[in-house]
Amino acid sequence: MAETVETLGKYEIKRTLGKGAMGTVYEGWDPIIARRVAIKTVRIPDASDDPETEEALARFRREAQAAGRLTHPNIVGVFDYGETGDIAYIVMEYVDGPSVKSLVDKQERFGLNDTLRIMTDLLTGLQFSHARGVVHRDIKPANLMLTSDGQGKIADFGIARIESSSMTQAGTVLGTPAYMSPEQFMGQVVDARTDIYSSGVMLYQLLTGERPFEGGMSAIMHKALNTDPPLPSQISITCPPAFDGVVRKAMAKRPEDRFQSAQEFLEALQAAAAGKPIPGMPVAEEADEEATMVAPSQRRAAPQTAAATAARAPASPPAAAVPAATPGAAPAKRSPMPLIAAAVVVVLLLGGGGAWFFLLRGSPATAPAPTAPVAQNAPASAAQNNPAGAPKVATNTAPAPSPATPAPQPATGQQTTASAAAPPGPSPAAAPASPAAAPASPAPAPAPAPTQLASAGLDTIRQQITDLSLSHPCVFIDGTLRPNGDVLLTGLAGRSEAATFRQALGGITIPGALDWRVSMVDAGFCPALNALQPIDPIFGADGSHLALALADGTTRLHDGERILPRLVMPDFRGRLVVDYVGHDGTLLHLYPQLADPSQHMTADLPRVFQPGEAVDLGDPRAGHPAWEVGPPYGTDMIIAIASSQPLFDRPRPGNVEQASAYLRDLQQAVDVARQRGAKLVGNAITVDTLPKQ
Repeated sequence: MAETVETLGKYEIKRTLGKGAMGTVYEGWDPIIARRVAIKTVRIPDASDDPETEEALARFRREAQAAGRLTHPNIVGVFDYGETGDIAYIVMEYVDGPSVKSLVDKQERFGLNDTLRIMTDLLTGLQFSHARGVVHRDIKPANLMLTSDGQGKIADFGIARIESSSMTQAGTVLGTPAYMSPEQFMGQVVDARTDIYSSGVMLYQLLTGERPFEGGMSAIMHKALNTDPPLPSQISITCPPAFDGVVRKAMAKRPEDRFQSAQEFLEALQAAAAGKPIPGMPVAEEADEEATMVAPSQRRAAPQTAAATAARAPASPPAAAVPAATPGAAPAKRSPMPLIAAAVVVVLLLGGGGAWFFLLRGSPATAPAPTAPVAQNAPASAAQNNPAGAPKVATNTAPAPSPATPAPQPATGQQTTASAAAPPGPSPAAAPASPAAAPASPAPAPAPAPTQLASAGLDTIRQQITDLSLSHPCVFIDGTLRPNGDVLLTGLAGRSEAATFRQALGGITIPGALDWRVSMVDAGFCPALNALQPIDPIFGADGSHLALALADGTTRLHDGERILPRLVMPDFRGRLVVDYVGHDGTLLHLYPQLADPSQHMTADLPRVFQPGEAVDLGDPRAGHPAWEVGPPYGTDMIIAIASSQPLFDRPRPGNVEQASAYLRDLQQAVDVARQRGAKLVGNAITVDTLPKQ
């Protein structure tokens, strides 16, 4: 389709709003009725094109047919359909705000009121479409648009099933994997309850900042069919437990166990928000007061911003942590005696002060369950150094490398996604030792908590968190400690180690809120985290971090897209080592690289970077080699180290190595550099690679 298109039918083209695999969306103008519109286009296939392209066009026409019969405030209106030459187009209502996905990708955190408003608009629109025989089948954040005043509108009925249509039948798998229902994965006939399931996934993501199931197609399908995600209240401290049951019912494996209509789902959501009994859902039985309490299991965090943070994870639970509710268990009525005793212990523990962590180091990328590695067109010389096969990143021809060019510093962000929130610390309020000791008259109200803790108390907590993370393998965690005692943790950690570390945090007195945003990674990445762990600066320290992110703050790359790491040096002069670690056990050196005549590459010259200097890699215009994503796809990791002294006294054997051998050497080099008094700091992010959109 030509990029110079100026009109489509009677509509004038103003600008391009977005592009996809099948076509383009434009901002248009209807000159007859002076109306701003959005025009979605798709190429009309030739007779020689394959059946998949024909089906895509059929779905496009189906979108016009489906949405054209739906006129509702919470559905993007369709005004017209036409075909001109080799282009088919749908003329739609122009929505002057972002999609929910764009907000999620920017690490936006949704408050409870915002979540309820968005879900109310979504479910109201779905109830209207379902009543008219239209099932959307692809409900996800990208397909819910928001107007400038925040009203939600459902878009893209491209794979909608109309009750009277035979175009979509059993055996056809269509949708977006992370939001697909079990029956969609199995190719069964779907009905309105498929949209209920997908809406439940969206509710989960809005409440927690992460999707319930991550990974490649096969990994998500296995989880959707066989496992239950952690409850939302275990992931986020801001999610009321009453919403757990609503999400669980909406995401039930069997359609008959879900809400049977969008209206029923909405009523349950409103009841949970109001603290009222939820219609059609049993009240949880009272828990045994003597039952053993265990800490809830943790989930990986979901990626998405610039300047990502590294993470660490614990190894053994502490002796006495404040008990957390058993996952899935209803709140139990308890005798006051255990609480009284616990309050006395808390008063003793609080003598040392407390702290608050807010992650500043950035957010690691989502760490879905592993699928396949990132493919690459490796240089011939590199492949000879890679006994396990070609690396996941394609190394393309580029001019001779030159010193990295400064670039704007990536914005520090937080993970949205996908992070579990730790329970808040114990309350400092004291309680009488026993009922008998209680005064006859009401006790005076406790003094208000200080708005700022003493710096000595903050320093103590920083050191405690640092020592705790250093004592647990496969954990690389950072964050920020605020003066009021609140804490946000971020980084990367092994799946099992993260749960142990989270439990160990219970041994540290944190008087403020504790927000857990640590991404889980598979065990294969533990050697990389262990190599970085000893050089992580003290928790919450300022100025000593090495910022690391991909260009534009993305953490997901599609086939053919370039891998463009962006770094900002810490507060000292030093050298850089940047490596791409594949989950298949291979490792590619992104910087510095050796000469490779087959790719017209010269070796990176030794370079000392200045404090705070921004460094862009992977841009041929700056003289760097370019790396592109290719199949197979999966989750990998980029690690980086800044050091005041060279880490290696000789070049590596090639641009591609076995990760196990290199990481072993890297850890030894880090130990030697530390013994010599070198300054070192590291960081790591995960990268999800996907097929073309």
